[in-house]
Amino acid sequence: MRTDAGGLICVALGDAVADAFALPFIADELDHPAADHGHLGYDDRSSFSLTVNHRDTYTGITDDDRALTIAELGQAAADPAAVDFPATFRAPGHVHVLRAAPSLSARQGHTELGIALAGAAGVPPAVVVCEMLDADTGGARSVADAKRYASRHDIPYVEGSDLVAAFQ
Repeated sequence: MRTDAGGLICVALGDAVADAFALPFIADELDHPAADHGHLGYDDRSSFSLTVNHRDTYTGITDDDRALTIAELGQAAADPAAVDFPATFRAPGHVHVLRAAPSLSARQGHTELGIALAGAAGVPPAVVVCEMLDADTGGARSVADAKRYASRHDIPYVEGSDLVAAFQ
C-alpha cells in the first residue's frame, strides 16, 4: 500500500469497536486554533480518531512496525471486550485510526464502505484503507487508472456507489 497507493494508510474500525476502546473523534479532542471543526469539503465530520502504535513496536514507522500495529488492531476488533486498549497500544503513533459511522445510511465514506465489506465477509470490523495517488500528478488516481491497476494485479474493482446500493 505504501508504494503502490501512496496515500495515508489508515485502519478503519467499526463504531461499536471504537466505542469499546473509548476512541474519540480527534476533532472533538483538539483545542487549538488550527482545529477546523465542521469545515470539511466532503463531509460534516472527519472519521479520524487517534494515531497509535502497538506497544511492541520500536519507532512505529517502519513497515514491520506498522504491519504489527495494523494486525493487532484487526485482532483487537475481533473481541474488543478482551482487549485493554491503552495497555496494548500507545498514542500518538504512526497508524491513523478511523471511526466508522454506525451504518452506511449515516455516512457513505471509504471508512464505512470498508466496514460494510468486512461485515459481508464475516470478518471483524477492522479494515485497512489507503487513497490511491497518481505517481505523475500527486492527485487522486483516476477511476480509469484504478481499474487498470486492479486488472493488472487481478484485484476486483468495485464502485462505492454499487456497494451502497447492495447494502441498502
